Amino acid sequence: MDIQEESSTTVGPLTTPSLRNMSSSSSAFFSANQSPFFSPRSSSCQLSESLQPDAPSDRIHLDVAAPSSSSGIPEPKSLVNVGCTFPEVAASPASCNAGDLQNLDRISSSVGISSCTVSGHFHPYDDSYSGQKDKRSKKSRNKRVSSTPGSRSLSSYRLKSCDVYIGLHGRKPPLIRFANWLRVELEIQGISCFVSDRAGYRNSCKLSIAEKAMDMASYGIVIITRKSFKNPYTIEELQFFSGKKNLIPIYFDLSPADCLVRDIIEKRGELWEKHGGELWLLYGGLEQEWKDAVHGLSRVEERKLEAQDGNWRDCILRAVTLLAMKLGRRSAAEHLTKWREKVKEEELPFTRNENFIGRKKELSQLEFMLFGDVTGDSRQDYIDLKARPKRRHLTICRSKSSVQEERHVGNGSREEKTPVLWKESEKEIEMQSIEFSQRRSRLKRGGKYTRRKKGMRILYGKGIACISGDSGIGKTELMLEFAYRFHQRYKMVLWIGGESRYIRQNYLNLRSFLEVDASVENSLEKTRIKGFEEQEEAAVSGIRKELMRNIPYLVIIDNLESEKDWWDHKLVMDLLPRFGGETHVIISTCLPRVMNLEPLKLSYLSGVEAMSLMLGSGREYSVAEVDALRTIEEKLGRLTLGLAIVSGILSELPITPSRLLDTINRMPLKDMSWCGKKAPSFRQNSFLLQLLDVCFSIFDHADGARSLATRMVLVSGWFAPCAVSVSLLALAAQKIPEKQKGTCFWRKLLQSLTCGFTSSHTKKSELEACSLLLRFNIARSSTKQGHIHFNEMIKLYARKREVTGSAQAMVQAVMNQGSISESIEHLWAACFLLFAFGHNPAAVELEVSELLYLVKKVVLPLAIHTFITYSRCSAALELLHLCTNALEAADQALVTPVDKWFDKSLCWRSIQTNAQLNPCLWQELALCRATVLETRGKLMLRGAQFDIGDDLIRKAVFIRTSICGEDHPDTVSARETLSKLTRLIANVQIRASA
Repeated sequence: MDIQEESSTTVGPLTTPSLRNMSSSSSAFFSANQSPFFSPRSSSCQLSESLQPDAPSDRIHLDVAAPSSSSGIPEPKSLVNVGCTFPEVAASPASCNAGDLQNLDRISSSVGISSCTVSGHFHPYDDSYSGQKDKRSKKSRNKRVSSTPGSRSLSSYRLKSCDVYIGLHGRKPPLIRFANWLRVELEIQGISCFVSDRAGYRNSCKLSIAEKAMDMASYGIVIITRKSFKNPYTIEELQFFSGKKNLIPIYFDLSPADCLVRDIIEKRGELWEKHGGELWLLYGGLEQEWKDAVHGLSRVEERKLEAQDGNWRDCILRAVTLLAMKLGRRSAAEHLTKWREKVKEEELPFTRNENFIGRKKELSQLEFMLFGDVTGDSRQDYIDLKARPKRRHLTICRSKSSVQEERHVGNGSREEKTPVLWKESEKEIEMQSIEFSQRRSRLKRGGKYTRRKKGMRILYGKGIACISGDSGIGKTELMLEFAYRFHQRYKMVLWIGGESRYIRQNYLNLRSFLEVDASVENSLEKTRIKGFEEQEEAAVSGIRKELMRNIPYLVIIDNLESEKDWWDHKLVMDLLPRFGGETHVIISTCLPRVMNLEPLKLSYLSGVEAMSLMLGSGREYSVAEVDALRTIEEKLGRLTLGLAIVSGILSELPITPSRLLDTINRMPLKDMSWCGKKAPSFRQNSFLLQLLDVCFSIFDHADGARSLATRMVLVSGWFAPCAVSVSLLALAAQKIPEKQKGTCFWRKLLQSLTCGFTSSHTKKSELEACSLLLRFNIARSSTKQGHIHFNEMIKLYARKREVTGSAQAMVQAVMNQGSISESIEHLWAACFLLFAFGHNPAAVELEVSELLYLVKKVVLPLAIHTFITYSRCSAALELLHLCTNALEAADQALVTPVDKWFDKSLCWRSIQTNAQLNPCLWQELALCRATVLETRGKLMLRGAQFDIGDDLIRKAVFIRTSICGEDHPDTVSARETLSKLTRLIANVQIRASA
């Protein structure tokens, strides 16, 4: 939308009452606001200060012509006209504290939210927000811009206070995006802002409001661009705030050294050759006033901020911290500093690949798909992108259940209309072509034609990108490189593993970074207790709502396995924010299409790039050796993973490519059964299997048979698809049984005597094995200290090797060393191996004593933590249900008759069962089952499942009464819970009858 024609303004303080102690109207800042401010273009139109809003509020909404909305969702108001819609920012709801679950061992690590937190909401489909350069016709603009129901008149409000005035000039999308982000970050810290591009105002009342905001502001931020010095309003703002000694300039794509009066006037340098000259003549100003305003920038020493293409995030956070300190918000500044330190350490899962090669075109395409534009060094690759037909007319409207976007594409004198339906579940949208949807339904009814899947074209500038390609082709590396290149354009990069069993947990893990409380509500005392599904939806909605604020995040979903969640078969789309907003989404997958979006299909590296990846730097080979490398490349199918492993071997060993090729060809191929979605990658590429076997042979030759590095790889396949601790991985590797059965007595004795002296040697061996895996590119380093990550193809290979005892070794290692705070995903992976989730059989069986230890150490804490902290009610209850089944099966095994060899001795004839043979173990098993039953009952209580909870707790009471007696504290506690359940059931029945 053209900047001059935007006419919706919202101004006002956004601080909560707890932060009003240091407002801009306090005596500390009163002297700066004594004199009235009059612009040379000031109008006689003034706001009536005697008029108050109809409802008590600290904001001023000046909705002269706000965008209309036919949706049931209320349309947010825009803040001020800066070429895009600046949305209303409302105080976020107070953080929800999980109630005590009585005697339930609660494990909680929720992040507290400051009372000054402010959350913004916006309409991502409003085209004016995206800052597009294309001009709409007057007719279409009138359709989109109309009075919002309930909007109040201009004279109904007055400006009460303003901490910071932000002035800018221009309508380029990067500038608008930067200013919008800066404003929201300030408001989150409770700093009220007024953002204005006064050159675009065609309403004298708006100019008057802006002048009042300048008068009242404690500090003035002026965003300076190349065109700012041609704008009389920017010059006026520089003069005004320089005179008040409260100017904070932000140089946007400029530096302070560029803004010299003489260079600008004399058009010195490439920058001012086009934009310089006697600029005051362009608007009829005075030369001396213009020079004084520009000279005033050089007198600001402490508060100079530069916003270049690669430091937006740092610049904005520095500005927010600076203003928070100057306005007395020390706690906000300290909180922001701690958050920055946390993000710096944990933002991205992998370190940057310094040897990244190629993919220039794909990186440019990703930038264009997300931002709708290409900047910086990528401009030279822009010409390689295929031109897409421009949309001359775009109309976006919303209804209660769908958002419809109509595109009119001109074709000579004929105008086509292709409607696009944004299908919304209760939680939002799935984009799908209406025409395709109808055609698909016709094909389905006919049954005569084959059902064809045809998605939409690649969307550009909508903030969504999907990358598709074979396993090991380099999708993760491409997204990682993009994230490192453009992370400064986002407040944070949020990396989510897309594996179907873990994606919901990975998504809810974002709560600590977004500072959202995803825990269950303490609703036992309320009139209505939320059901489990409602609680889960509330947790997801809290994170999703944060992503839909006017803050730019980059959400990366790596290796999306399915469009539906494994647990409840809901669409993964329900987790994502709406497209078209400030938050961008990149999805990598092996699926041919996701959400009916045409993906960016990642192809293989070119021959030159593949050769460069294998050779590295500083190595030259003869023509014959280069031919051998080309043969290896072809046999590997040009998979980036295989090429990287070849590069590691050539760099670490004194071996030529021809000899390596001969070694791989002579390696016998192991007989493995390949099935599943990712199996074709190995079935069609046996050469990659032989290459991996060569690597393990090298490890075993260097460190003896079944080296620690080899065993670490073999056991890695059973861990969760995320980074794993080196110490935990090595512990699991050491628990894999040796090939030789049994160990002689003297060897065992020697090991027991020297165990205290081998800890340092073991630690050294762990580090050496880890270093070996990293150097050969079998694993890759993680940003998390002491953790490494394995490619999913390596893990699949490890699982298919079917080494005896490797899965059980992983479970035992997690039992001994795993923790909820450090390795919650690996705890879940161990549970997936132990219990029969879904249609998958249990892969590991434990002894009864080990099972009891696992239930107490892993299952109960994991289930409670998952339920309370993340509101994953269904997953926690399913885990406890399967755990109960396993305990009952173990109990049944104990009460079965013993073997017949006991009958040979008279002293054993009275013993008929294993429970009688080991009564203490049987009692411990029964009490453990009672604890699990009681825990399930208490959790059922929190989801209004009173009847089921009553039945479970009665079973627990019966077991404890039988073993411990009536007066035991555990029995008494269970009876109290049962009494509470009985009262709740009675209350529910009374209300139902009433």
